[in-house]
Amino acid sequence: METLVDTVIEDPRWDAFGLPALAETAAHAALAELGLPARGFAICLMGCDDARIADLNADFRGKPQPTNVLSWPSDERGADRPGDAPGLPEPGDADDPEELGDIAIAYETCMAEAAAQAKPPRDHVAHLIVHGVLHLLGYDHVEDADAALMERIEISALARLGIADPY
Repeated sequence: METLVDTVIEDPRWDAFGLPALAETAAHAALAELGLPARGFAICLMGCDDARIADLNADFRGKPQPTNVLSWPSDERGADRPGDAPGLPEPGDADDPEELGDIAIAYETCMAEAAAQAKPPRDHVAHLIVHGVLHLLGYDHVEDADAALMERIEISALARLGIADPY
């Protein structure tokens, strides 16, 4: 089977957590919710710790503290007007999939958030992966209309996985 998500584990706690399989499932759900096939796309996900994501957050966003998830789209795919859906990319083929971009996710922050919100950690991490994939596809939550659209898609994608509305 063709893999959608190339998962790079920097923190071994992610291996024990089963991040590669969860990432694949969550990314499939996000794409399916938008009517996109999983075949023909490629995503790289790094499972890291808070120290590594704090460095990345400082380098790319000027915020030298840990965060739960970061994403780097391979192309600018944002919509022209708030509340509009971005144009979706065309899939490549098995030998040359369309690169959507990279995601990093931090273990300690994710586990602390799940505990604080009384959510199963796997559900919370799946939500953050769906969230990251949507960012790669041009969705954002800067404007209220964009946030509402992104949240609706996240809720529906998570429902495909049997995960309750995280909001």
